[in-house]
Amino acid sequence: MKPIMKKLFLLCLVCALCGMAQAKKIKVKTGIEVLKEQNFKCLEGKRVGLITNPTGVDNNMKSTIDILYEAPNVNLVALYGPEHGVRGDVHAGDHVTDAKDSSTGLPVYSLYGKTRKATPDMLKDIDVLVYDIQDIGCRSYTYISTMGLAMEAAAENGKEFIVLDRPDPIGGLKVEGNLMEDDCQSFVSQFKIPYIYGLTCGELAQLLNGEKMLKSQCNLQVVKMKGWKRKMDYTQTGLQWVPASPHIPHAHSTLFYPVSGILGELGYMSIGVGYTIPFQMFAAPWIKAEEFAKALNDLHVPGVVFRPIYLNPFYSVGKGELLQGVQVHIMDAQKAPLSDIQFLVMQEVATLYPGQAVFEHADKGRFRMFDMVCGSKQIRERFSKRNRWEDIRDYWYKDVDSFRKLSKKYYLYK
Repeated sequence: MKPIMKKLFLLCLVCALCGMAQAKKIKVKTGIEVLKEQNFKCLEGKRVGLITNPTGVDNNMKSTIDILYEAPNVNLVALYGPEHGVRGDVHAGDHVTDAKDSSTGLPVYSLYGKTRKATPDMLKDIDVLVYDIQDIGCRSYTYISTMGLAMEAAAENGKEFIVLDRPDPIGGLKVEGNLMEDDCQSFVSQFKIPYIYGLTCGELAQLLNGEKMLKSQCNLQVVKMKGWKRKMDYTQTGLQWVPASPHIPHAHSTLFYPVSGILGELGYMSIGVGYTIPFQMFAAPWIKAEEFAKALNDLHVPGVVFRPIYLNPFYSVGKGELLQGVQVHIMDAQKAPLSDIQFLVMQEVATLYPGQAVFEHADKGRFRMFDMVCGSKQIRERFSKRNRWEDIRDYWYKDVDSFRKLSKKYYLYK
């Protein structure tokens, strides 16, 4: 190798190593890290039940289950599994069954099976319930429903409730969507909060408790993080990402879930579930990729670019078909109105392909799930009249300012 080439190679290697070192620098201590620093003091002398899944890890990727089980001053006696299970081995929507944890031998009680709320029998051997799950900051994701119902159960059975806090991966500044309305309450819209609510799970727990959104208020404690700021998205924390569910494989997946998840409930076009980019695209056999991308880019959605895409999904919607559509590229997550995008897609579909207008073509049997995820029937009913985003925009955002003002009372971080 020539001297000049050798120098260039070494310079590139140093730059790469420096970049890797910087990328690995962890800026945030999650609740489990802080609990370790405190030598688990709040758990001493108590029988502990833990609600967790594979995302419950410390900064060295060790499971919270194993950390508490091995701590000499902690008596971990039971585990509780949300959707996908304690070890993440259950498919989305499938019931989780009671079992024994293969690693610790502890009993595992399902909170996503015959019951979604812990029964007195499930709680009889514990004094405190600990919650440690990485959420994604979107109302329709079921972990926060599990948390809220567990808080109710703790209150009704005289148990303490402790949240080991973790970042809101979208950040703590973005709020989008109307509040859930009573006729759309479900496990995917359990509480009167916006679709994107801009709170960590610890802050949300305080709001649910403080605003009496639960049937019973619990004895709540939040073990705060250190180093997290509201302006941070997950990539800025330095923390490793553990898939929150099979189709949220990367930290940036959390930004895309609200981009397409509502439309995805109708199952009439692919949103990338069944392909390599879940929630990051919109495609169907009747779309022409180039014209669809142009129409969407002509809307000049802040912080977003739409790129033509051609694909054949491996499974789910569109399997075995050649589809065309767009991949959504979020260029600036702070500026991008995430949840708006799917409604704009629905609008442009109706304009370019009138015979495929969503509420005329989609399976009507799926409308109820669409409504529940939206948190209101009004979104579907108003949109279906003219297929225009402008007809629902004000309704979608009508509660944002008031919720932002309310939720600030429960901020734990700046």
